[in-house]
Amino acid sequence: MRIVVYPHLMTVGGSQLNAIELAAAVRDRGHEVTVFAAESGPLGETVDRLGLRLVLAPKHKKRPSIPIAFALRDLCRTDRIDIVHGYEWPPCLEAFYGPLLCDGVTVGATVMSMSVAPFIPSSVPLIVGTEQIAAAARQGRSGPVRVIEPPVDTDANHPGIDGSAFRARYRLDDRPTIVLVSRLAVALKLEGIERAMRAVALLAPETGAQLVVVGDGPAREHLEHVAAEVNASTGTKTVTLTGELADPRPAYAAGDVLLGMGGSALRAMAFAKPLVVLGELGFAELLTPDSTEIFLWQGFYGLGDGDQRPRGLADILRPLIDDPARRAELGAFAREFVEQRFGLVAAGERQELTYQEWLTLRIGRKTLAAQATRTAAQVLSHKVRQRIDRRRGRGATEDFNAVAEIAKTAELAERSR
Repeated sequence: MRIVVYPHLMTVGGSQLNAIELAAAVRDRGHEVTVFAAESGPLGETVDRLGLRLVLAPKHKKRPSIPIAFALRDLCRTDRIDIVHGYEWPPCLEAFYGPLLCDGVTVGATVMSMSVAPFIPSSVPLIVGTEQIAAAARQGRSGPVRVIEPPVDTDANHPGIDGSAFRARYRLDDRPTIVLVSRLAVALKLEGIERAMRAVALLAPETGAQLVVVGDGPAREHLEHVAAEVNASTGTKTVTLTGELADPRPAYAAGDVLLGMGGSALRAMAFAKPLVVLGELGFAELLTPDSTEIFLWQGFYGLGDGDQRPRGLADILRPLIDDPARRAELGAFAREFVEQRFGLVAAGERQELTYQEWLTLRIGRKTLAAQATRTAAQVLSHKVRQRIDRRRGRGATEDFNAVAEIAKTAELAERSR
């Protein structure tokens, strides 16, 4: 098969990193894979390291973009592409209005957001990251919905990586160290990261614990203020923000306890450290043999009961800080769990089978035309709502990751069980 994989961004983040790593895994199974990107970014180095071909889109102003749709169409014609695989909704729509609508090239999408944009045409086959999202997405869609959980390269991410240079670089002493690697986004991430900072502030006087936050994004300025507040209140460097790291593996390796959400949580498990999964509305859950069913259904994220005070997270972390044997036990379990369930090679096999299924699908021209008209109207309505929200000072929600959207998806999934 000749395949184009189109991540929605080339900045460091879970969805786009999964796209590139899975592209390489499928390539290694004997297929021709090209990575198409709307713009250059740090993950271009990852594409180069993995030996994938990279094609950059023409200049554009907004997404979805007509010039990008036409560039995809031209690439498919020149290279005789079989499948275009877009990650998240803008690449999906650009592929839909370009290669699929013009030439009938097979198009599919992966959505790693916590809910599926309602204007992704219902006939386009989907891959999502959790069984919960899949159960909700299958209602009202004519195309197939499959689950491929975010994979982890357990050969590249492993307990043998040395974190000592990282500790020295950021002047981390021998105090218990908690590490959180995350994009510093407002949606999904901000509440959990700030709660982690304030929880460690509660623990620092009695345990000496310190928190390292690795990542960058629009919430960074706010989190820098919170970190400064925490450090002032504890009288020491309790919280360190490193910014974005092209290779965060030494940070994971330097931690005694790891915090995470989504793909970052999965990657953290590969380092054989205990993991606490964060979410919104106060959600925090320790990964144990008893909690795996929760995560296998809803993913490594969750919505709590609304109590966002840091005390609950501090109560989860305190026993881990105090008990090295418990940390070792849970770390060993985490590594075994990620190896058995989330390995990259197995995910590549599932991706290949999914591509083969996509090639058997046939969508009628009348159906495509109707969906193209309906989708254009829905996207226009979405853009207008975003503009109104910005004018009212609400800001635009990132990729359908608002708490209300996530709660709606969870409720819809529960009704389908």
